[in-house]
Amino acid sequence: MKAVSTLITAAFGAVALSGCVFGGGNNNVETRVVEEITGGANPYLWRASLDTLDSLPLVTADPYGGTIIYDWRAFESAPDERVKATVYILDSRLRADGVKVSVFRQVNQDGTWVDADADPETGIQLENAILSRARNLKASELD
Repeated sequence: MKAVSTLITAAFGAVALSGCVFGGGNNNVETRVVEEITGGANPYLWRASLDTLDSLPLVTADPYGGTIIYDWRAFESAPDERVKATVYILDSRLRADGVKVSVFRQVNQDGTWVDADADPETGIQLENAILSRARNLKASELD
């Protein structure tokens, strides 16, 4: 079970780092994050969340409510496990406590997906990657 938890953490870490370093494949984001979101989620946290978790299938995104819901995804390195995430942007300001990531995990047992515990550290690592990306986006606009 510990190995599985470590594997999921590593998979999400790779997703987080790829989004953080490479900008989630959207290279023109560096010039302008969001044209205008008024009364909603912080635009830097919003864009950084989408970039960081861009390898997960998107179910719904509400920039005014600050919620991004992703669907299940299995990774090649662990085909009998799948994960999904929900991102909550809690503030219109760019703050360290302005983003919360909930990670969900299931394992395949005899052809049925069963809920399993996700390592709580995974959500924290994703939050940190989102915050790092958001700071980089803001800094690139200020330059």
